[in-house]
Amino acid sequence: MVWENSITLVALLFLTTGVFCVFFILKFTKDKTKKISNLRLFIQVAALLAIFLGLLIGPFGTPRWLPLGISPRDSLVGGEFFGNQFPDGLSVPVLACYYPNGRTVTCPIWQIQAYIFPFWDTGRGYDVFYSTSGLEKLAIVFGLVIGMSIVLGRFFCGWLCPFGLYMDLITRVRKFFRIRHLSFSDRTNTALGQFRFILIAAFLILSFIFGSYAIFGTELIPGTIPGGPLGTEAGIVGSLNEPFCLVCPMRPLGILVECALGYMNYSYVSQITYGPFWVSGFYLTAINLAVLIVVTVLSFAYRRFWCRICPLGALTAIFSTFSPFKQIALTRLHKNEVKCTKCGVCKRVCPTQATEMFEKKGGDVTESRCMLCMRCIEMCPYEDALTLEVAGKTVLRSRNWL
Repeated sequence: MVWENSITLVALLFLTTGVFCVFFILKFTKDKTKKISNLRLFIQVAALLAIFLGLLIGPFGTPRWLPLGISPRDSLVGGEFFGNQFPDGLSVPVLACYYPNGRTVTCPIWQIQAYIFPFWDTGRGYDVFYSTSGLEKLAIVFGLVIGMSIVLGRFFCGWLCPFGLYMDLITRVRKFFRIRHLSFSDRTNTALGQFRFILIAAFLILSFIFGSYAIFGTELIPGTIPGGPLGTEAGIVGSLNEPFCLVCPMRPLGILVECALGYMNYSYVSQITYGPFWVSGFYLTAINLAVLIVVTVLSFAYRRFWCRICPLGALTAIFSTFSPFKQIALTRLHKNEVKCTKCGVCKRVCPTQATEMFEKKGGDVTESRCMLCMRCIEMCPYEDALTLEVAGKTVLRSRNWL
C-alpha cells in the first residue's frame, strides 16, 4: 500500500512539473525558430524518465535481481490489465529496450521476435507466464502498434523515442563545436529508407526460421527445438532468440547509461552469459557495442542517422503513411500550395532529409521518412504554408517569423 501511494505521488509530481515546464517553454522562449525544438527536447527528456519510470519509483534492491543492480526489473504499464494473456506490458513504438532495468513499456520489435521464437506456444517466458498462443500475442502487439500509428503516426519517433533523444543530443554537441553536418544524396537517402524495410523483414524471417519447429513442426536449423529447464533454451541459438536485439544500438546504450548511474552492475552484465562481450551474450555483446559506436559516429556526421534505417520506425510508417492506413491516419503534415514559395527551407532543416513537403504541390505531405518533429513547420517563414493536423483539426501552423 505504501509503495502504491509513492507511485501515485511520484506520478503527480512528475505530471505537475511537466505541465509547468511546458507552459514556461511556450511562454518565455522568444526565438520563434527554437520554441518547438525546446519543447520537443523537454518532452523527449520527460518521456525518457516516463519510459524508465521504474528507476524512480522502485522498489529498489530486490533480492531476485540484486546481481543485476539496485533497480527493479520492470514496472510495466498494462501488465496487470492483460494478466497472463500479455504480461510483457504495452507495445509502444519506441525503442523501450527489454534488457535494461526499469522498463515500463515494451519495444514491439522485441515482442514480435520473442513471440515467434522462443515463446510461440510455451507457457513460460522470461520471468512471466503466458496463457495465450504466439498468434494471439502477435495479434495484440500488431493491434496496439497499428492503433497508435494511425492516431499519432511517427510522432513516437520524433518526440518520445529515447534513442532519438540520444541522436538529437549528439547533434547539439556537433553544433556546439560549430561543425557542419553532412547530407546524403537523395538517391542514397532513399536507399537507406528502403533498407529499413529489408532489415525488419530479414529479422522476422530469421525468427520464423528459429521457431519453425514450434510453428510448423519442422526444425529448419539443428538446435532450434526449445528445451532446458525453462523451455526457452534452444541449442546453438539459445542467445539468438531475438536476432534484431543483437544489433540494436539502444540495448547497449540503455545498459551503459544505467551502469553509469549505478542502477546496473557493469561487472555482472558484461560477463553474462559467455564471458566479456561474447558475440551472443545476454546483455552487452561485441556486436551491439560495435553497432552503437558506428551509429554514434555516423549520427555525429549525419542528422538522425539511425532513424533512416530503424525497423521500428519502418513498422510505424507502414501503418501510418502507406495505403490503406494513410487514408485513415489521424495525424498529418499538410501543405498549402498557394502559400508555399518553394524556398526550400523545409527540405534543408529536415533531420532525416524527407523531401515530400518540398516536392509535392500541396495537400497531405506526410511520408515514411517524416518523424513529425515539426522542424519544417517551425522554420517555414510563410504563414500557414505548413500545418500539423490531428483528426482534421489544425494544432500547429507555420508563422512568418521573418
